[in-house]
Order: sequence, then C-alpha cells, then structure tokens
Amino acid sequence: MKNVLIIYYSQSGQLESIARNIAKPFLNSENINLTFHEIQLEKPFPFPWNKDSFFDAFPESFLQIPTALKPVPEEILNTKFDLVLFHYQVWYLSPSIPINSFLKSDDAKKILNNTPVVTISGSRNMWIMAQEKIKVLLKQANADLVGNAALVDRVGNLISVITIVEWMFSGVKKKYLGIFPLPGVSEKDIQESSQFGEIILDSLNNNNFANLQPKLVEAGAVKISSYLVTVDKTANKIFNKWSNIIYKNQKNRKQLLKVFNVYLFLAIWLISPIVYILHLITYPLKLKTIKKETQYYQGV
Repeated sequence: MKNVLIIYYSQSGQLESIARNIAKPFLNSENINLTFHEIQLEKPFPFPWNKDSFFDAFPESFLQIPTALKPVPEEILNTKFDLVLFHYQVWYLSPSIPINSFLKSDDAKKILNNTPVVTISGSRNMWIMAQEKIKVLLKQANADLVGNAALVDRVGNLISVITIVEWMFSGVKKKYLGIFPLPGVSEKDIQESSQFGEIILDSLNNNNFANLQPKLVEAGAVKISSYLVTVDKTANKIFNKWSNIIYKNQKNRKQLLKVFNVYLFLAIWLISPIVYILHLITYPLKLKTIKKETQYYQGV
C-alpha cells in the first residue's frame, strides 16, 4: 500500500476540480491510500474579490511574504508519503500567498522532506516564473521534484484578461456579455487531466519517476509559448520594482496601489501588444534560444 497526498488551495473551486480529476486513477487503485489536504488560512482571502482587496494582495504575493495558516492535521504530519501531488495557483506571477505560506512552513518541510513531488498548476497563462520560484521552495524543503503539469486558459492573452477579471470580481463562471468564452481552464481540459494521473500512477507503481516528465510532456501536460515566457520574465523585473516600492512605503500604500493599477492597465492593453509584434519580428533570430528555453521549462 502506497500513501499519496494531494495538496491544493482553491478559491473558485477550479483547482480542486483539477486535483480531483487527476486523482481519479489513484482513487480507483486498491494499492493507494489517498489523502486530500486543502490549505486553509487563518484569515481567508475574499472570493469573489473586490478591486481593493485584489490589488492589495499584490506586494505580498510577488515578494512571497507568508501569512498565517491553519495547522495541518496531525494524521498527515505523522504519515510518510510515497508521493505528493502539489496543486497551486499563480498570483501576480508568483505562487499564491496561501501556497507560498505553506511551502515556507515547518509543516511543509516535515511533509515534503525527501519525498517525490509532482507540481500541478491551474492558471490564466503565465506560470513559468512562478514554477521557477516553486522549485526554489521545494528545494529548501528538501523535496524531490519529479514531475510538472501546467493547465492554462487556452484563449488569447487579452481575451483571457477580460474573462478572468469578470470571473474574479463576480464569482460566477459564465460567458461575459454572452459572447466571450468561459473563463479559466476549459472543462474539457479539466476532465481529460485524469490522463496525467494515470501516467503519474504508473510511475509510482513502478517505483521509477525517471521518465515521468517526458511522458507528461508527450501527453500535453506542459505547453510553452515563447511569447509568454518573454512577457513573464519582463513583467517579473517590473513587478519586483513596483512591489518593493509599495511594500516599503506603507504610509502611501493605497495611493501607490492606485498608480500601479493604472500602470497595469496600460501595460496590458498598450505595451503587451507592442511586445507581441516585436516578438513576431525577432522570432526567426531567436529560434535556438527559444528551443533551448522550451526544453528547459518543459522539464523539472
């Protein structure tokens, strides 16, 4: 009998749905003892968000400043797991505050120590740099990262901005104005994510994770957009400056967050289309770099 732990934090329920679909093959196996753990905060974030609370989460999200969590049950802390499936969201290009808080906790270090971990993200589209930050935190917890899957909203970048914002601020997953696509990871992709669970389970049963990531990539678990990689890296540099300025000037926090709000609007609707055009123009000149980056980010 193998012990498997599924960890997740979900506001809207989307990530929990992904976690439970990927878990289906494990639930159907007589050789697996499966445990779910939902990360819970002492002071939960709101859902749906309002504008003030959404932007107020920016500095601590990007700077990866933890907040207080409810303790992990003793039963989980006292169990040695053969595998952990770790599901996370991306907030402001970083692991969400609940996820970051968990990974920096003593409980996480005890659970993940010398344990194989598969990371699974559910995001709008930019997860690359957040995953790099997750890698650092897992290494600090002495975890063994053996696989990664990234589920994203497949619609265009600017369209997904509109639909995701509407979902976050209304709390209702619907077609905005009746014409926009549904926000978030598609139901089809969520349902089909059980195939990733089958691949992971097979590696666990064979006690061999060496070829897990190539198999997940072959199944479509990790798709890389070179344009979004560029935007993610560039935005991280900019967010680093903004988050530090705001966090270090608490007296002017509200005013600075309003300025950041305006900047973010301009960056999304004016700057990002220009970056996209420049990316298309320079694409042929960067083929070798793009190929190298794609291979790296599809790995673990």
